[in-house]
Amino acid sequence: MAYFLKKTNNKKGTYLQIYESYYDPERKGGAHRSFKPIGYVHELVSGGIDDPISHYQSEVDELNRQHNEKKAADKSKTISDESPEKFLGYFPLKNLNDSLRTKQYIDLMQTATDYRFNVFDMMSALVYSHIVHPCSKSKTYDEVIPKLFESADFSLDQIYTGLEYLGMEYEKVIEIYNHQVNLKYKFDTSHTYFDCTNFYFEIDREDDFRRKGPSKENRHEPLVGLGLLLDANQIPIGMKLYPGNESEKPVMRDVIDSLKTRNNISGRTIQVADKGLNCGNNIMHALKEGDGYIFSRSVKTLSEKEKVWVLLPNDYREIKNSSGDVLYKIKECIDDFEYEIDDEKSGRKRKAVFTEKRVVTFNPTLAKKQLYEINKLIEKAQNLRTSQAKKSEYGECARFVNFVSADKKGKETDGKVKVTLNDEAIENARKLAGYNMLVTSELKMSDQEIYKAYHNLWRIEESFRIMKSELDARPVYLQREETITGHFLICYLAVLLTRLLQFKVLENRFCSEEIFSFIRDFRVAKISDRKYMNLTRNSSLIKELSKKTSLPLTSYFLSSGQIKKMLSHRF
Repeated sequence: MAYFLKKTNNKKGTYLQIYESYYDPERKGGAHRSFKPIGYVHELVSGGIDDPISHYQSEVDELNRQHNEKKAADKSKTISDESPEKFLGYFPLKNLNDSLRTKQYIDLMQTATDYRFNVFDMMSALVYSHIVHPCSKSKTYDEVIPKLFESADFSLDQIYTGLEYLGMEYEKVIEIYNHQVNLKYKFDTSHTYFDCTNFYFEIDREDDFRRKGPSKENRHEPLVGLGLLLDANQIPIGMKLYPGNESEKPVMRDVIDSLKTRNNISGRTIQVADKGLNCGNNIMHALKEGDGYIFSRSVKTLSEKEKVWVLLPNDYREIKNSSGDVLYKIKECIDDFEYEIDDEKSGRKRKAVFTEKRVVTFNPTLAKKQLYEINKLIEKAQNLRTSQAKKSEYGECARFVNFVSADKKGKETDGKVKVTLNDEAIENARKLAGYNMLVTSELKMSDQEIYKAYHNLWRIEESFRIMKSELDARPVYLQREETITGHFLICYLAVLLTRLLQFKVLENRFCSEEIFSFIRDFRVAKISDRKYMNLTRNSSLIKELSKKTSLPLTSYFLSSGQIKKMLSHRF
């Protein structure tokens, strides 16, 4: 490419233009095009330029000098400090995030601070970064954010400041998102799914927030508990963090009350949760608030009378698949059942009776799995018994043995401990393998409707799995409570946007693993000033998204204009 001053003579006078020469791939040869129109010589002289031709020839010479310098620099160019590769798979999440129009409200929140960075932009960059490559905040700032296609305008210190601010205001942020999501997609709160989990921290000492308690992963480090509430379509409605030593059962009541109040969730909802949250107080609270419940109940903890009913073959219906194979058997009953309630006034326990429907199922596949696990525990118990292991070594298999102090003749004493297999416990465990019970206030719902409603609870467990594995939510290196809370808010928003993409845009045609693979694999590499190469392998998800958006997601070469269209697309 070179520049020259073109002089065109016509009736009006001599017209000046700066032209550039370039290679035309269609003509396979050199061509010229106008770079800058200047004007007529006599008009330029009237405007105060004594010698327009010499004046603009000097400009042409300078353009050629700059071009030659750039050409020489390109020849001697070394490896760049900046990677030519850019993450682009986050663009559908950015499209959704922008379309919710939450920025205007968070910007208004920020006016009460003196921050010299935009909190919404920082929060969004962390959400996208945490999805494409979860890692520590310092590594995110150094290695991930620079590879997002759009540039970021904040420092690492500002990230920590912003996280602390978001942690203090996380309920407001969730309320803003819920308001905007509800305007666009409408929450379905006829059923709400609730569950809790915890995250451990590799620190020795507890603090007011990270407390030692029962870990889901059998860890002994301090914990932080997290309660998550989903609507009937498995879209997150809210979260609540609590110290790890607190019981999950009262947390459920506090979280649901708080979230329903803050997010204006009115009307009757059916709370769906697993057996860990099934207790008399939660049932009474749901009924008192005008809500319903569907809880799982362990058949091992039932009274002997109820166990007899469960094991009786009477009234079971077989549910089969299209091939005629039995998936499970199911039966139901309605009766009054007694629960133990903690009386808040007296501090004592009292009895309460609730009329509820109980649905019991027998799953042959589950029975086979549980029998295998039971036999493995029995085998382990026998080996430990033979090797005269300590009582503390038995672990879970201790429920299948008896520890009795006995003498050499087998008579019970206060001396040496004798270990025997508990045949009654083994027989009961084997008889109840494959059975599961659901208890509910919904007397008019069919057993099949109750079964299907409860089995959607796996979506909330999947959300926790996404947080723990896909998003690596455990913030080992964060110390302050507000910063830790801000981090979990980032994880929550990542799950929310991913779920909206999965259920509302892609209509649940693709699983979360496929979506995360697309987001992380869809990358481009810069090959010239305005051209990029698509590094992504084709997939059914990319084809579907390309068809839905009319964007060139399957093209090998992408222009900067096409990429900007992706980032500004609206579903």
